[in-house]
Amino acid sequence: MLTRDSTLLAIQGKRPNHLYIDYRILNIMEFSDRKSEFPLSQPREVHSVSSLNREARRLIEEHFGTVWVEGEISNLARPASGHLYWSIKDKNAQLRCAMFRQNNRTTKFSLENGQQVLARGRLGLYEARGEFQLVVDYLEESGEGLLRRKFEELKKKLASEGLFDQDRKQTPPPLPRQIGIITSPSGAAIRDILSILARRFPAVPVLLYPAAVQGTNSPEEICNALNLATQRKECDLLILARGGGSLEDLWSFNEEIVARAIAAVKIPIIVGIGHETDFTIADFVADIRAPTPSGAAELAVPDMAHWLNLISKIKERSSRAIAQQLNTTKNHIGNVVHRLHQNHPGTQLNQSSQKLDELVHRIRISLEYSLAESNSRLAQIRANLLGVSPEHLITNLLDRLKYDKNNLENRIKDILQLRQNRLKLCARMLQSVSPLATLERGYAIATDSNKKVIKDASTIPQGTNIDLRLSSGELSAIVTEVRVNKKTD
Repeated sequence: MLTRDSTLLAIQGKRPNHLYIDYRILNIMEFSDRKSEFPLSQPREVHSVSSLNREARRLIEEHFGTVWVEGEISNLARPASGHLYWSIKDKNAQLRCAMFRQNNRTTKFSLENGQQVLARGRLGLYEARGEFQLVVDYLEESGEGLLRRKFEELKKKLASEGLFDQDRKQTPPPLPRQIGIITSPSGAAIRDILSILARRFPAVPVLLYPAAVQGTNSPEEICNALNLATQRKECDLLILARGGGSLEDLWSFNEEIVARAIAAVKIPIIVGIGHETDFTIADFVADIRAPTPSGAAELAVPDMAHWLNLISKIKERSSRAIAQQLNTTKNHIGNVVHRLHQNHPGTQLNQSSQKLDELVHRIRISLEYSLAESNSRLAQIRANLLGVSPEHLITNLLDRLKYDKNNLENRIKDILQLRQNRLKLCARMLQSVSPLATLERGYAIATDSNKKVIKDASTIPQGTNIDLRLSSGELSAIVTEVRVNKKTD
């Protein structure tokens, strides 16, 4: 059972500089139903709410000095006063926080709900509401959020210096003479890379430059390996690789010294770090970014089967070119022999005789063609004369008149048919509203002696002669009784 002497308890967390607070603000006067412990006859020490909260605030402030608390921001409020109010929480508890305007101006980042922060301040009690709170005087990002901010700042800085520009990046050779790999010799990345290289193009030799890819010393080791590869000039392509991990695990490749070392390398470099969704500063600086270490190996060497197929095609094209050249030479020799044969006097005499026969034949063909052309022109003139004769014109006009007559008759028939259809439609519409249609349903039209339609029975006295028109015929009748329907409201 908690007593009136209970105070606030502070429990040191597992991680240094992180204080997990378990507090109990107790009512100083705690009563129990057991009269033996608190007899009603004993004197009572009664506190006002204000004095009790004031005393609790004093105890809290005296017991705790400046504390550091890490957690996630929630319920963030930004009133017009410029002060900030939020709750900092972990998975089990939460704590109200207040940061006044004069302190939050020094904060270098914008607060958002869900952000992981590290807050420094003094614990206290807001007396007006009796609310336990932390008055924050300094705030910084913690965990992955801080790393993300550092990542974006360095990325912006290096991009402004042109380290990410495409025009400064080198093109890797299509078939490297030797590949240098910078990675941990005990990691899974080296095994994956060697396996891919052995499968795709095992003839390319590989040289390993060992370096730690995680830890405090890893950025320096990576830079040393890059510098060593540049100095030795043993390889014409480099692969910088590491397997997957968290942002903290991959942070060595987000260091500025590593980025500048990659930019200074005079050898084309492929970077394959983490998984496909992981991006580091090294990816932007490198000549080529691969999604994974295995992807870097895929980009480093061509497919052996593709190259064998290419070599086979080159061999085939070379064979065809040689055969074609031999054939061309053979034809050339044949042409030379043929020209020598043609220059013989007997051959030239035969050719002259043949040329004379050809000229005679061409003259005969020319005369026959001229005669045929003249006959064709004569037939054309005859046809033109026939086309302008009166008889021909009259025949054409009669044909056109017959055609126009048929069109006119068809048009008149179409108009008559359309008018008949419209007439039938109007007749059906008139029939639907005709009083004769009403008479067909058994009704009659009553008229007096003046042929005026009777609408009200009260206007006709007894003994009056009336006429009734039916659907078929008419009747004359005498009114013997008048019945008037009473109107209802």
